[in-house]
Amino acid sequence: QVQLVESGGGLVQPGGSLSLSCAASGFTFRSYAMSWYRQAPGKERELVATITRHGTTTYADSVKGRCTISRDNGKRMVYLQMNSLKPEDTAMYYCNVKLSQVLSYWGQGTQVTVSS
Repeated sequence: QVQLVESGGGLVQPGGSLSLSCAASGFTFRSYAMSWYRQAPGKERELVATITRHGTTTYADSVKGRCTISRDNGKRMVYLQMNSLKPEDTAMYYCNVKLSQVLSYWGQGTQVTVSS
């Protein structure tokens, strides 16, 4: 079965950096785009970044220039490097893969808290 396991979250001061990881299994990883989403308390889940199977990346305006999404097809991993973190980046971060229009899978999430 499809499994996505995120790691790397934590507490960081404003201006700091974190690197999130997502380990994927149960599907042909190299064939699908992978995305990171986040959800802050009381807010809707929002798309942060996507990397296609060819390595093309897109970012939400709110993180553009501060975050980098990457993937390692051999390790079946997707990463999100976050720099210059702001308090408004505080959220639960989720890894996502859409295998079809109706098949969308999520990890359990990893908490990122940006606070002094």
